[in-house]
Amino acid sequence: MRIETMTTQYYTAASLDGYLADRDNSLSWLFAVADADSATDDIGVFLSGVGAMCMGATTYEWITANESPQYWHDNYGDRPCWVFTHRELPAVPGANLRFVSGAVEPVHELMAEAAGERNIWIVGGGELAGLFADAGLLDEVIVGITPVTLGGGAPLLPRRILSDRMTLFDVQRMGQFARLTYRLS
Repeated sequence: MRIETMTTQYYTAASLDGYLADRDNSLSWLFAVADADSATDDIGVFLSGVGAMCMGATTYEWITANESPQYWHDNYGDRPCWVFTHRELPAVPGANLRFVSGAVEPVHELMAEAAGERNIWIVGGGELAGLFADAGLLDEVIVGITPVTLGGGAPLLPRRILSDRMTLFDVQRMGQFARLTYRLS
């Protein structure tokens, strides 16, 4: 059941040339940007509107390899998180996790129920967000464009979505970052 006030949002950061992670699936380039903290000043406001979230296995593995379990709890709290994977992954102790595989539609339904009137956040990666877009379940793409080019890596959204489905809704400057918000139809 999809609640009309709920929005499914893909909110992420990308290099100027359209990559989420470098060729080694690292995000270290993102944290090396001067003034990077200004790009996340409003993350608390964003997260207050999130009732459920999901991510792909690569994103989950990067977070668990590079951050402490306390980071997970400090940033995501007890929000239910669905991790899409085809392999067994270790759970963050005490995190509200569900490991799933397969089509996004039935999982989206479960996330919508868990989120209530709050939003669903697709943390990453681009292929997972693309699957939600393919299914007509992605409402917004919010991307912080960084002053970095990577020349390759994990693409922001590896599929063709033409301008007749995307409308620019908002543009904000946050230090060295430009945040673009597109609504999908």
